[in-house]
Amino acid sequence: MVKKWAESAESSSSGFDANLPKGQMNINSFIDQTGSECLNESDDHHLKHALNVEGGGYLESDVDEQLIITVAFNQHVRLHSLAITAQGPKAPKTVKLFVNLPNSPDFDSAEGMEPVQLLELGEEDMVEENIINLKFVKFQNVHTITMFVKDNQGSEETTCIDKLMFIGCPVNTTNMGEFKRVAGKKGESH
Repeated sequence: MVKKWAESAESSSSGFDANLPKGQMNINSFIDQTGSECLNESDDHHLKHALNVEGGGYLESDVDEQLIITVAFNQHVRLHSLAITAQGPKAPKTVKLFVNLPNSPDFDSAEGMEPVQLLELGEEDMVEENIINLKFVKFQNVHTITMFVKDNQGSEETTCIDKLMFIGCPVNTTNMGEFKRVAGKKGESH
């Protein structure tokens, strides 16, 4: 019976989720929207569009091509890879990744900081359903990830990201916010 259901689940999964590495999943559902932000985002095209929180749209920088995207998760996660969907000369080119920074850096700080991983992207890396592998051992206990988009493919005035997806798995931890009292009154001991 298990074999039957597993085979039907595999055949029914289509699109991007079918291409995910074994044991990994789209962890955008673990993103904490209140702790996530994007510096230099356009008022009309903001981070929530790229994370598909609000339907449609895309993320676009405002004043110049640089972006600082900080994504917070509601629990610790292991990041395996990410998927950036973008096209044309406005697609990101050089991206620095930082893990668990206490605050979002400013643009001058991000320029000079040593990243956990540096991504040099080509247009083929940002095609729909393509994943960008990360140095998995460096992304084992991630609460926040900060992405500094330094430039874009065609030295355009602004940078655009259609979709941003994080792929990994949650770290098994206890979320004390979900902890419920089973019996007795507050302050009462056995």
